[in-house]
Amino acid sequence: MNKKLLTLPTTAIAAAIALAGCASGSGSGSESMPGMNHGSSSSAPAASAEHNSADVMFAQMMIPHHAQAVEMSDMILAKQDIPAPVTALAIKIKDAQGPEIQTMTGWLEDWKEPTEVANGQTGHSMSGMMDEAALKDLEAAQGTEAAKLFLKQMIAHHEGAITMANTEVTDGKDPEAVELSKQIVSAQKAEVKEMQDLLATL
Repeated sequence: MNKKLLTLPTTAIAAAIALAGCASGSGSGSESMPGMNHGSSSSAPAASAEHNSADVMFAQMMIPHHAQAVEMSDMILAKQDIPAPVTALAIKIKDAQGPEIQTMTGWLEDWKEPTEVANGQTGHSMSGMMDEAALKDLEAAQGTEAAKLFLKQMIAHHEGAITMANTEVTDGKDPEAVELSKQIVSAQKAEVKEMQDLLATL
């Protein structure tokens, strides 16, 4: 399992944000949370006054982290002969994390903060990110082997997101950012268990 770190290219982040705008919102992420529409102007004033540096770092780092999960899900969904439960899981991850990217981007815009961490300050702190070699391995794999590799990589990726979200629960100030981080911990812990169970059947 490769847990090396990688700063996701800006183009991939932009693509994931664009995807989020079209996402259906059906999943285990922020769509179930009242008021999580910071991408619109209606909730901007409430968000601006109650955030701290931990909230900013959480959003700036979780956006590319989620974007890579969407990219990995797209890779597996483009393949043939993937077991149906793995395909369903990839769709669920996209449906949850796409809207969350949009939500966190909206927060940063409302807070008048950069949507990306400055170059050189991201990679060492982002747990669970796949490096280029790992992504190439996933892209090249086919069938059941691709499904196994996707599950192993996504378990590591989710574990990294859970660590980051737990830090926000402890250190964050913005109520909705803290609530989203709790949702991420709950949803992704459940998905890790689901993926471990799926691996045992392949």
